[in-house]
Amino acid sequence: MTRLILTTSDSGAGALQTAGLADCVIGFERRFVWGQLQSSSELEGSLAPRSATRDVLSSHWSDNLKGNSIKEAQDLGLGLIEFCGRFDAIELWIDPDPNAQLQMIWLLDYLRRSADVTARLRLLQAEFSIGDHWPNEVAAWHSQAVSICPAHLEAAAAAWAAWRAPTPQAWFDLLAQDMSALPRLRSTVVSLLEELPVPGCGLGATEMRLLELISAGHVHPYDLFPGHEKPNERRVFDYWEVGALLDGLAHGPAPAVSGLDEGPFELDMHEDEDRHTRYKRSRLALTELGKAVIANADDFTRHNPIHRWWGGTELTNDRLWRWDPERRALVAP
Repeated sequence: MTRLILTTSDSGAGALQTAGLADCVIGFERRFVWGQLQSSSELEGSLAPRSATRDVLSSHWSDNLKGNSIKEAQDLGLGLIEFCGRFDAIELWIDPDPNAQLQMIWLLDYLRRSADVTARLRLLQAEFSIGDHWPNEVAAWHSQAVSICPAHLEAAAAAWAAWRAPTPQAWFDLLAQDMSALPRLRSTVVSLLEELPVPGCGLGATEMRLLELISAGHVHPYDLFPGHEKPNERRVFDYWEVGALLDGLAHGPAPAVSGLDEGPFELDMHEDEDRHTRYKRSRLALTELGKAVIANADDFTRHNPIHRWWGGTELTNDRLWRWDPERRALVAP
């Protein structure tokens, strides 16, 4: 029996490949928690047969992958469904973090159009990041995979449509729906709602955590980043995204953070040793605005322009949806 595993990170794919659990392992690395989402046609084109995209330069699911099976798929321009059809068994191994959960509902929503694929599809929702564990540990989880049923596909389709919606209302409404088929999805819904600005202070949970850590005496930038045995337990955003959030707190018209000596937090800065060293040695402190924001006595958005994306929602100062964590309520602009 030939087996294909689709998973949600390159590190997880490496662990699964080393564990020898499948003939082919593919890791997806799409970021859906940050930035403007691609259009439905762009996302569908990235998974469809290459000929259907009509543009060899557009992104495709098989780009940058290696292996004999992948090389043939690339040469033939196979879509993901057509590629899955070459295997007797297909499995989704999903990390617990919010972006991985979004990748899961995206893939399930796409694969559900093929009854032939979903009939052979199993799902494993890991309790811990797959790439952080030894291959022998990962191999022991294999028995936890379950067959896909209509409830999985229906929950995924509803959640994916909600994340793409132009307001957070449909995403919030998921909390009143039965999502038990995808048990980690409910915590993901809440975690992402928490990244909307909070009434009173105007910052999301990760931004507030950065200010709290500075207030507690963590004065160097990398002290604030999530990581193993580090005090920032938020796991919604990755390394580059947290760096961008810190930029926004330190380099706006009315900063909440002082002392960040370099930026923006981009590849150019990392490749310049002097600039990167200055960044790492920065000694951060809260400004008066930062102190007021953390005390819920002032609103960051009253002093700074806001323009970012939260799923399909474009957040601006005039169109700022908020999340009230105390009342667990969505607050419309």
